[in-house]
Amino acid sequence: MSDMKTAIMDAAERRMQAGGFSGFSFREIATDVGIKSSSVHHHFPTKEALAAAVIRRWADRTSDHVDKALAKDPDPVRVWTKAFRGTALSEPHMCPCTVLGASSHDLPKPVAEEVRRFFQMCLDKLVASGLTPNKASEFLSTIIGALVVANSLRDTAEYDRATKGVLKNRAKAVA
Repeated sequence: MSDMKTAIMDAAERRMQAGGFSGFSFREIATDVGIKSSSVHHHFPTKEALAAAVIRRWADRTSDHVDKALAKDPDPVRVWTKAFRGTALSEPHMCPCTVLGASSHDLPKPVAEEVRRFFQMCLDKLVASGLTPNKASEFLSTIIGALVVANSLRDTAEYDRATKGVLKNRAKAVA
């Protein structure tokens, strides 16, 4: 991937984390990157193609990160909690899939499909790590909700408060 294509995707990701799908335009991305909007169109013919590429990249990076973390720590609850905690502590504080997931019914089909693929990947990895489908769904909903609440309150410590019980209960179940 070219440096310019990466820069465009990085700019779009930041804007999507803050404002969702409607939170960016090619003109804004071009300004962020220091190019003309026609150059953005050269790399991504449509806004939908750019957003889908950003979400696909986020999903792939998350998957890789979780796989590496699970190789060191076999507890999926702890690994996933830490992964989303990293997002809560990051500058944008939000996972773009979480932002877009709330409005997935209104997204263009290619973008909605990538958001769905992200959440399905999360559930599949949790089940493959030993959680039942019900527990995986419950747990994923908890950490996604914790991320949203922490972001809404502008208090990253809220994420830790929201996930503390999950981690404590998991530690008791494993012990």
